[in-house]
Amino acid sequence: MDKKRDLLDMDFAELSEAFAALGFPSFRAKQVYQWLYSGQLDFDSMSNLPKDMRAKLADEFKAGGLKISDKLVSKIDGTRKYLFELDDGNIIESVLMKYRYGYSVCLSTQVGCRMGCAFCASANLGLVRNLTAGELMAQVLNIMHDIGERVSHLVLMGIGEPFDNYENVMTFLRRANREDTLNIGYRKMTVSTCGVVPKILEFAKEGIPVNLSVSLHAPDDESRKKIMPVARRWSINELLEACSEYTRLTSRRITYEYSLIEKVNDSVEFAETLAKKIKGTLCHVNLIPVNTVEGIDFSKSSRSRVDAFKKILEKYGIAVTVRRELGSDIMAACGQLRRNTLLGSGKV
Repeated sequence: MDKKRDLLDMDFAELSEAFAALGFPSFRAKQVYQWLYSGQLDFDSMSNLPKDMRAKLADEFKAGGLKISDKLVSKIDGTRKYLFELDDGNIIESVLMKYRYGYSVCLSTQVGCRMGCAFCASANLGLVRNLTAGELMAQVLNIMHDIGERVSHLVLMGIGEPFDNYENVMTFLRRANREDTLNIGYRKMTVSTCGVVPKILEFAKEGIPVNLSVSLHAPDDESRKKIMPVARRWSINELLEACSEYTRLTSRRITYEYSLIEKVNDSVEFAETLAKKIKGTLCHVNLIPVNTVEGIDFSKSSRSRVDAFKKILEKYGIAVTVRRELGSDIMAACGQLRRNTLLGSGKV
């Protein structure tokens, strides 16, 4: 594995210090920093640097250590799914989505995941390791360079559980917000968790107005345990109490993600149970007809069952939307491209 220091794991002061130790003039640090956060991660393409300096940088450092291994572009809506190879040979994926307000990138936070949600493409592949803050940043910068445009929104909802990589995620969010990096407002960032209760409470005290999404996927403990192992550690009531404390401390609305699986968790009875538990709270429910994944025996709910579920929540005065399906022709499910690549290579 490459042992070079990652410039994307450094803030400007740390990068400046590293450059000074190598005898580079102080203004060179600013030049390189500007190149990096414009999306140029190839030292040899930093045209205003002397050739010998570019060579020295390549010997001493890396910039994220990611390379695009594969890219799928939807013919339906232009969504792009990227497969990145890391410098240790592991692979992750990211997704670029185009909305009327700009580009949003869905990022992976870990190589694999240990949460084991039954409907997830990454579930039975396990956790390999956490991603560094630099590898999180490199996903965004590589995509920016590929499309030649800036990204306006970040969603940490790809492979991995963000709160299982808490420190690196927090470092990344704060760095992405800086004016001299991505300059993305906190309110344009979203972190999704499957329900790691202590970290929800810690996140509430961070003092940054990042949006929080919580994966529920079932309204009671018995049903939730069948599809989400995390429910064996924290009950639905413990989770909802943590969410209430989050909204109390932050005055910010929580989004509850609810993947609808045909005849598993999509009945009107489930909708009634869910509605009674969250009515009157500061929340929004995002209904997600589950993506079909080869080898996982779940089907997305029919339109009629989705509509019936939605109407029950609305009857209780709960804000609810059905997620717009993007990239359905390019393995839309999170982790599906990585899973298929690993299965095809015989590595799992």
